[in-house]
Amino acid sequence: MDAKTLHDMAHLARLTVDDADAAHYCTQLSQILQFVEQMQQINTDGIEPLAHPLSSLQSSNQTLAMNWRVDDVTETNQREHLQQCAPQVSDGFYVVPPVIE
Repeated sequence: MDAKTLHDMAHLARLTVDDADAAHYCTQLSQILQFVEQMQQINTDGIEPLAHPLSSLQSSNQTLAMNWRVDDVTETNQREHLQQCAPQVSDGFYVVPPVIE
């Protein structure tokens, strides 16, 4: 990747790239593109896509459970305290001026 290509891509993405940083970004983007090229050379014939990371384990008759955390309430309701500084509150909600008439 060269600096002109980098600046063209940055322009399309509406980004600004300093000339001082261009060489560094060119090197990094070139490395990423080389890695993608390596991945494209891998033979994936006959490999089914996974619906999620555990698909391969379920298909091999292994049982694996997700580690779900307990859904416990850890914070107390502080609505009244937090709304004390609000200019206007109604039924526990902040009242704001209308933006569309």
